[in-house]
Amino acid sequence: MSNEAPYTNRLIKEKSPYLLQHAHNPVDWYPWGDEAFKAAQAQQKPIFLSIGYSTCHWCHVMEKESFENPTVAALMNQAFINVKVDREELPAVDSLYMEFSQNMVSGGLGWPLNVVLTPNLHPFFATTYLPPYTSHGLIGLTEFVERIHEMWMDEEEREKLETQSHQIIQLFEKNLTVQGEVLLAKEEIFECAELLFKMADSTHGGMQSEPKFPLSYTLQFLLNYSTLTKDSRAYFIVERTLEMMHRGGIYDHLGGGFSRYSVDERWFLPHFEKMLYDNALLAKTYFLGWQATKKKLYKVASEEIFHYLMRDMMYSEGGFYAAEDADSEGHEGLFYTWPYDEVKTLLGKNSALFCEYYSIVKGGNFEGRSILHHTMSLEEFAHKKGVLSESLELLFKTQREILWKSREKRVHPFKDMKIITSWNGLMLDSLACATDVHDSLHYMEAAKKSANFIKSHFWIDNRLKRRWCAGECSFAGGLEDYAFLIKGLISMFEADAGTEWLKWAIQLCNITNEIFKSPQGAYYQTSEEEKDLILRKCQFGDGAEPSGNSIQCENLLRLYDLTGEEPYLEAAEEVLKAAEKHLNHYPMGYLYHLMNFNYYYAANRVTIVVSLNKNSEYKEEIFELIHNHFIPHKTTIWRHEGDTEIIKLLPALKEQKPIDEKTTLYICHQGYCKKPLTLFSDMESAILALRVS
Repeated sequence: MSNEAPYTNRLIKEKSPYLLQHAHNPVDWYPWGDEAFKAAQAQQKPIFLSIGYSTCHWCHVMEKESFENPTVAALMNQAFINVKVDREELPAVDSLYMEFSQNMVSGGLGWPLNVVLTPNLHPFFATTYLPPYTSHGLIGLTEFVERIHEMWMDEEEREKLETQSHQIIQLFEKNLTVQGEVLLAKEEIFECAELLFKMADSTHGGMQSEPKFPLSYTLQFLLNYSTLTKDSRAYFIVERTLEMMHRGGIYDHLGGGFSRYSVDERWFLPHFEKMLYDNALLAKTYFLGWQATKKKLYKVASEEIFHYLMRDMMYSEGGFYAAEDADSEGHEGLFYTWPYDEVKTLLGKNSALFCEYYSIVKGGNFEGRSILHHTMSLEEFAHKKGVLSESLELLFKTQREILWKSREKRVHPFKDMKIITSWNGLMLDSLACATDVHDSLHYMEAAKKSANFIKSHFWIDNRLKRRWCAGECSFAGGLEDYAFLIKGLISMFEADAGTEWLKWAIQLCNITNEIFKSPQGAYYQTSEEEKDLILRKCQFGDGAEPSGNSIQCENLLRLYDLTGEEPYLEAAEEVLKAAEKHLNHYPMGYLYHLMNFNYYYAANRVTIVVSLNKNSEYKEEIFELIHNHFIPHKTTIWRHEGDTEIIKLLPALKEQKPIDEKTTLYICHQGYCKKPLTLFSDMESAILALRVS
């Protein structure tokens, strides 16, 4: 009996796990590209563009219900040229058609995103998940396809659709924001923060919403904002959110790491997929929370996230994988949830306290099984039970290890082994931020290994590629790939990983200005070299990830503080001006830009230059002082004896050298430097004076 699949389409030649999941559908899928576009033109058929990603639950559902159904597939093949896109490979395609779709459809849209296009790629219908047949008031895909086909075959109706789609494009072109005239006033930052305070959930943390996303840079904005205003509300929201997220089911209490979002307001019920970008951002946010508060929980959470990523998500040669699915063995969350009896058997006579604390109950709290979460702190629970919290902590740590080892024997969720430039840039930044010279030196080793892998495989003919998968590097890098990688490289340089990373960051920034920047304006999402998009747009909105423009603006401000070169500041101001219109309209959608304004106006911006003598005297002590304290808006430069390359990149360092062959500390504020310090006690006092707590 043959094991050969009954259907195979063009996606079989792709590397994307998401596209390969559809390679044996009876739908005649094309990948995004010329072959599909030419077929649509030649056959004068509309394009059915279906966008998703490998760990998307509803993408799986729609595939099983509809795209694997020969009857549905036959209708689709007759009516359309069918195109599948992995949104993680082609984020500009996803972003463009999602924006079109949100303006055509009332109500929320997500993935799978299904858009019907004319042969010249103009959109005219959009929808998300559809069942195969009409039910419960929701149109079925079969009826949807039949209706579109009927309209397209009617010459008069087709003309209306083409006119409508052309008008949509014209409207978007007219409303594209590339430049701005004025900067957001400093006072308006306060107004935006007040709006954020009103939207905050003071009980459960985060913002008042369902579902609830762990938007970590919102917390970073509030941490930085609190240093500007000393507003205790900002600290309260940060601490409440970090505490409550870590208690919830959104956090993997056994293996570390966060799921993508919580369905409820309490962070209890997650959508179980894990994304690299979320966890990279959250690891840094928890670390910054520890720097600011010294609460042990935050540092432990950060370490657990990093441990998960380096254990489960790191490629042996360097670089981090994209995501892990929510489903295993056909069920969402099965891998992460527990039957009560199984936990009792594994933990034996000591299971009662664990089950009570982590809410593991008979009958379960999710589809007959239990999601681990807790409703009070360890200290509160220990007090309630009349035991020492230290003893309980050790017991629970041992018990979590027992359950984790047992869980490792289960069928694991699918892992998407794409390595994506932008998300790895975020990871480099977080690893560099959390690196110290003792407990977490391996973070920098992982960062260097990953940065070298990216440079060896993604950096081809002075251009970045977007993704690597199964030995193949493909797709031109977009703005977010360049910007996020630059961010990570600057952070590595500031954590003393070496001058080579600053040199590459500056080179990448020059190329970013060349191929993405509009004159006197912000940055386009794609370069002019990309010909498959019907228009270039500037993406400003910050979603689950910050936008390329907001990260690049931050890069420019940091490079200005490092180099003192005015063109960096001028370019940053042009992005800030372009973003001002959006912040006035809906500031909550552009919070990273707001954080950049906070940085731009900050009076406490500081550059710390550590000019080491031949023996690198006090290096570890100074590194620990900077590492252990929250010093917002700081730039750190490590000058090593014999490093001639850094003098070429930062000529001012020629004069900031060791005095009398002693390691010397220079503290500089926007154009002037204080008296250089050579006594360690003076250095310690100067650095501690910069901290915020």
